[in-house]
Amino acid sequence: MTHDTIAILDFGSQYSQLIARRVREAHVYCELFPHNTPAERVLSLQPKGFILSGGPASVYEPDAPTLPAYVLASGRPVLGICYGMQLLAHALGGRVAPASRREYGPAQIEVTDAQAPLFAALDTRLAVWMSHGDRIEAVPPGFHPLAASANSPIAAMGAPERGLYGVQFHPEVIHTPQGPALLRNFLYDVCGCVPTWTPGSVIEESVAHIRQQVGSGQIVLGLSGGVDSAVAATLIHRAVGDQLTCIFVDTGLLRRGEPEQVVQTFQRAQGMKLVAVNAIEDFLSALEGVEEPEEKRRRVGEKFVRIFEAEARKLGQIEFLAQGTIYPDVIESAARDRPAAMRIKTHHNVGGLPPDMGFKLVEPLRYLFKDEVRAIGEALGLPESIVWRQPFPGPGLAVRCLGPVTWQRLERLRAADAIFMEELHAAGLGRAVAQAFAVLLPVRSVGVMGDGRTYAEVVALRAVTTDDFMTANWARLPDDLLARVSNRIVNEVAGVNRVVYDISSKPPATIEWE
Repeated sequence: MTHDTIAILDFGSQYSQLIARRVREAHVYCELFPHNTPAERVLSLQPKGFILSGGPASVYEPDAPTLPAYVLASGRPVLGICYGMQLLAHALGGRVAPASRREYGPAQIEVTDAQAPLFAALDTRLAVWMSHGDRIEAVPPGFHPLAASANSPIAAMGAPERGLYGVQFHPEVIHTPQGPALLRNFLYDVCGCVPTWTPGSVIEESVAHIRQQVGSGQIVLGLSGGVDSAVAATLIHRAVGDQLTCIFVDTGLLRRGEPEQVVQTFQRAQGMKLVAVNAIEDFLSALEGVEEPEEKRRRVGEKFVRIFEAEARKLGQIEFLAQGTIYPDVIESAARDRPAAMRIKTHHNVGGLPPDMGFKLVEPLRYLFKDEVRAIGEALGLPESIVWRQPFPGPGLAVRCLGPVTWQRLERLRAADAIFMEELHAAGLGRAVAQAFAVLLPVRSVGVMGDGRTYAEVVALRAVTTDDFMTANWARLPDDLLARVSNRIVNEVAGVNRVVYDISSKPPATIEWE
């Protein structure tokens, strides 16, 4: 099946990935490209339209990113968002200038041309999210204003007969409730896209592509038990069966019950060829005396690669290496050469194996977002406990066990974390939080248990809600739930006498502690 596609050009907005996610949620395939990507690479997608993201620059600055000539030359529809709107106006003869008052946060706009296809069937008064210091002072020839806010007389503009539109607000964020409907108007009515990008179509096409790529070759995959590697393994197994061998390395840094669950799900229930390696002592030795988090990451990653290499060699002639790489990883990798102001974060992933291992890569999830991976996992019949497993750092509990990593402290942390998750699920909140976990702190506090004085370690609980993991709010969990978790941890986990709850949001904090 050939899908209609949209090309999104990234000018440095922190919301660029969200634009792509919203387009995919509308069941239209899209790809996100740095704004300076060569024209032939973007046009090879044969896009039916373009979306220009926001960005931190001002269009009138000498070194500001410019609109690639091929976008307008293509004659295809364009939607400019924030900086993208200003770029469109600037390139076509409009006027952009600093606003007398910057506009950040919630705003109300009045739609002044409800007949414009972009605003079809939307309310004439819309709640939106603004984030800009410049504004359009005059629209380009052939355009007319479509909406206004108190601070932006031209909050949207368009030349409907040419399929060219710009909005000063961000339709991709959750703070613009009718943003998805606006994007659907652009995708379906303006660009003429047909919504065929579905989990079923992705599975069908992925299986066919894997069979074509691999032929009769043998594949090896490092299975972590996380959703990405699990879905990748299941897709590949559906395509080529026993040509796939999964290697699961028990690092001793996983959560309670996870090693057993991996073997049960993939070897017994799914019938996959699985090599399970108990390497707990190797990892504990590598981490002995290490407290600095980046050194923990480095040592865990290096040890994983070495063990994986040794096990793969035992399998004989292996031609392909499969990985659960997903689209945000690809986007971040492409962004490493971007200016510092345009970088958001760097990913650390233990399962990421070096390309010099001599294998050809099979990456069936390479152009999928996490929510798409979960939807495909469900369609493939994977258990909910795998599909909806919460994000887990590559180095595992090594970076949630602050300070020295020992087997005793890991078991302490595992027990506390298990209690927290049990109580969350019992309260029906397991899916209500985006991520929740326990952290073992390298401090001791005085306590009283029974008639005796204690001097034991402290556990911090962390739970956040987020739509995109770029920002996150601490979860407002019920008091009685927190009290129950605290009581159970102090009474059931030896060596802990105090529990605290982290009420920091991201930013300024991160979700993980290390």
